[in-house]
Amino acid sequence: MTTQVESPALTYHRARVTAVRLLTPHMVRVTFAAESFREVPAGAPDQYVKVFFPLAGQEAPVLPETGSDVLSWYRTYLAMPDDVRPPMRTYTLRAHRPERAELDVDFVLHGDSGPASAWASRARPGDRVAFLGPHGLYAPPDGSDWQLLVGDETALPAIGAIVEQLPAGTRASVYVELADRADRQAFETRGTVEVHWVLRGSRPLGEALLEALRGATFPGGTPYAWVSGEAGVVKSVRRHLVREREVAKARICFTGYWRQGLSEEAAGREAVRAAEAGELPADED
Repeated sequence: MTTQVESPALTYHRARVTAVRLLTPHMVRVTFAAESFREVPAGAPDQYVKVFFPLAGQEAPVLPETGSDVLSWYRTYLAMPDDVRPPMRTYTLRAHRPERAELDVDFVLHGDSGPASAWASRARPGDRVAFLGPHGLYAPPDGSDWQLLVGDETALPAIGAIVEQLPAGTRASVYVELADRADRQAFETRGTVEVHWVLRGSRPLGEALLEALRGATFPGGTPYAWVSGEAGVVKSVRRHLVREREVAKARICFTGYWRQGLSEEAAGREAVRAAEAGELPADED
């Protein structure tokens, strides 16, 4: 996920791994335990957390002081020496069981090209990490007749959590772009849900997804759209919904979880620079 400057409450949770389960060839579910998870309030189904991983040779990550606000905390984090600052990535809280002081996080596996994937591919019970958050964005406004959920592999955990928590009879259309057919998942839901798995193949990221959306016949009525994944693709999907489908901007929740060619730390540094310069994000539809 791309780092957002306005994010969750500054509360650390120091956790340990209790279980690891491979869901599909490229996604693993890791279960964590921490007594403080009992106090995490229920939130939106797409709520996310910052995950801190230990550096090589460490049993647990070294954490910066939380500070008085998110921006000052993030400055402190970025100022930590390279050999001390823990790798940090943002992940969806896939499931939360406060009565058992547990939560699940699903990790996309893409080799050792990033610290989170490298860690998750080797995770074992007893391994230690830390969390900051959570915070969620999903909030269908009153008057929504149906929901549109769109994303790539990185959005699949949040989409799954949303689908599984839909009220009975809620209508939803889901479009997920995947690289591999074997990474499809099944969800239990009380809603009336139609899932469209869009295979990327050798095409550029997001091209097949946009083609599928442009050719789709949407239900009638007023939609609520939730769109997440690679930032450039998310922007293109939102532009399509606003310009070609005439969906009101206020009815679209969109989040760039990651940016192609840019690490989360680099994106975070850019977000801090923009915030300090007073630059507002462009409303590109």
